[in-house]
Amino acid sequence: MLTIVESSNRRAVRALLSPERARDATTDRRVARIVADVRESGDKALLRYARMLDRLDGAIEVSRAEMAAAARTVPAPVRAAIRTAAGNIRMVARRQVPRGWRARVAVGITVEQRIVPLDRVGCYVPGGRYPLPSSLLMTAIPAAAAGVREVIAVCPRPEPVVMAAALEAGVSRLFRLGGAHAIAALAYGTSTVPRVDKIVGPGNRYVAAAKALVASDCGIDFYAGPTEIIIVSSRGPAAWIGADLIAQAEHDPDARAVLITPSRPLATRVAKAVADQMPADGPARASLRAHGGIIVTASLREAMELANAAAPEHLVVDDERLATQVRSAGSVFVGPWSAQVAGDYAIGSNHVLPTAGAARARGGLSAADFVRQITVQRLTPKGLRSIGGCVMALADAEGLRAHARSIAIRLMPGRRTVAPPPDPAYVRRAGPAPFDDAQGVPSAGRGTKRTRREAR
Repeated sequence: MLTIVESSNRRAVRALLSPERARDATTDRRVARIVADVRESGDKALLRYARMLDRLDGAIEVSRAEMAAAARTVPAPVRAAIRTAAGNIRMVARRQVPRGWRARVAVGITVEQRIVPLDRVGCYVPGGRYPLPSSLLMTAIPAAAAGVREVIAVCPRPEPVVMAAALEAGVSRLFRLGGAHAIAALAYGTSTVPRVDKIVGPGNRYVAAAKALVASDCGIDFYAGPTEIIIVSSRGPAAWIGADLIAQAEHDPDARAVLITPSRPLATRVAKAVADQMPADGPARASLRAHGGIIVTASLREAMELANAAAPEHLVVDDERLATQVRSAGSVFVGPWSAQVAGDYAIGSNHVLPTAGAARARGGLSAADFVRQITVQRLTPKGLRSIGGCVMALADAEGLRAHARSIAIRLMPGRRTVAPPPDPAYVRRAGPAPFDDAQGVPSAGRGTKRTRREAR
């Protein structure tokens, strides 16, 4: 069932570790038509696609009362699990929110970074083979933790457990929508669905294609393809590794699950464990046959080199020594007790992660994805004089004479400052800056007096 290959077989290794982001032209064309139709015709097109593709036969929006009623039908242990998972996700997300700061670059020159939440975001929750309340928690809670005022969720078939998660996560509005038409409605807005600043969350190939298409007009998180796991281990336990590979494979027939090990005996035991534990139905068998395997390497060092080159969505390693060698992965799980499946639900880390090698450039979804980091600059006359020559020299070197003139006109000899006086309200408020130098060292009572002197 699970193929074992030697690391010297480069073609087989490449097939296991280098998934391609295949773009299907037919899918792209169909998605482009749907997006253009919803953008042009709004609710009229949106409702047509919802009835045709989502089998919508009622209201497009789920009311608060309906969510509450549905949530009450969810078994108590599941509701308790949702609360526990939400609490852990919320705690981690709050730690992820970037902090503002202010630095004095030089006398008369300050730079501030302000953290401003996005106004409205859209969370896509798949509604295909299984209900996925965890995906709603993983997208909506970080947005709320970042301070987003309005969180819109879409799901083609929101089951009661998804509605319970929506209430727990603090979702503002929930719509029975899925696919490319849902993405188009979020990106461009309709009379019913408000336009959002950013769309996050996983989905099928139509959702992925639609997100890529609207990305120039609306922020998105990242491309999210079929899920994947790489396990680097030299000691097992084999039965646990086999269970982890099957767990990942049951997501999707295109899911990828690979063990990399320097131990041929472990490879053999894991292959047997997978065969022994294989479920009779579901996509795991097809997934492992097409995209699963075991790579036997000459050493753990080679195993880690292959794992880093693959930059997997999920990477599981034996111990801290291996964990320190990780350079590229969406999320890392250390030791046999750190089951990757726990991260799908309740550890608190986010399970919306980059796939297909995208972890070379970024990590998973976090609260930082839901804020704007705005830079604010302030110069006094003395500050501008101190860097004016530098600015003009560089502007001249780039052939941008008007840029240089913009500085020169302020620094003409024989003139007093032509800029208006400083805003008194700002001077009164200034006081000691939260961080008053380039190293981020807190100020020591310096502020208003110096600020007024520098402003002269």
